[in-house]
Amino acid sequence: MNKPTNRVFSGVQPTGNLHLGNYLGAIRNFVGLQESHECLYCVVDMHAITVWQDPAELAANTREVAAAYIAAGIDPEKHIIFNQSGVPAHAELAWVLNCVARIGWLNRMTQFKDKAGKDREKASVGLYAYPVLMAADILVYQATHVPVGEDQKQHLELARDVAQKFNNDFAVPDFFPQPEPLIMGAATRVMSLRDGTKKMSKSDPSDLSRITMKDSAEDIAKKIRKAQTDPDPLPETVEGLAGRAGADNLVGIYAALADKTKAEVLAEFGGRQFGEFKPVLADLAIERLSPITGEMKRLMDDPGHIDAVLRNGAVRARAIADPIMARVREIVGFI
Repeated sequence: MNKPTNRVFSGVQPTGNLHLGNYLGAIRNFVGLQESHECLYCVVDMHAITVWQDPAELAANTREVAAAYIAAGIDPEKHIIFNQSGVPAHAELAWVLNCVARIGWLNRMTQFKDKAGKDREKASVGLYAYPVLMAADILVYQATHVPVGEDQKQHLELARDVAQKFNNDFAVPDFFPQPEPLIMGAATRVMSLRDGTKKMSKSDPSDLSRITMKDSAEDIAKKIRKAQTDPDPLPETVEGLAGRAGADNLVGIYAALADKTKAEVLAEFGGRQFGEFKPVLADLAIERLSPITGEMKRLMDDPGHIDAVLRNGAVRARAIADPIMARVREIVGFI
């Protein structure tokens, strides 16, 4: 079995309200990797059900993420777009890896503590074991690289630990690779427009906290106009953004959309008031996002086409995953 050297795997949860953070922190980076890597981009619907989902909404949201991938520029002919549940090997390998991973490792996962909140006893087992399924997602393709946000680095470290322990336990050196993180772009962590100290989130009760991938130009302009800032002008250096979370967030968003550094943005806008900067930022966001929004709408109007893309992608993904899973069965001793 030939080992890949530049295979990328990543995914986005279909939980509705895809937003600017999903685009700048993940989807846009997925597009850029197509020229240099073999890419598998998944709609991780099995991860989504770690908390209860309305079945009809889950199906619609799965199509929305697939549409966003394509609209943003991922080519489903050259690379693979599929939904996680379409490849049974994800779940099968996750069980094997559940028996390799240690409870102590999972107890250290900060995202479970954040998502489960104070009442951990009522959280699903799936939410607790989520990082092991994430490891299986990556390792079932022997992926070598994973584009991740800062908040997912701990999960990727777990995937590396699980891979190493499997290789050691079963005396199969290098069977599973040590996947490397790809942390890219100026705005891998986009913050709430209403509170610059919190990450932009689908679950925030305020719609004004996020720019969604479905927002109209008018919606985008309104949300940026109402975004949290302070009365001082923009600083002239990046150091001047310290302690100014709202300002730092808007400068970071502009930098990412314009493919510039924060320093370059401040060299242009330092000393200006937000009343002058926000309209320019809104225009840039509309220019970048509106074509994607329009193409997403066109694709969503033809769900049969999206379903065909996902089915075809799942067939191609299974062609990679199934031989690897067959070898795992041999290694473990299943007959």
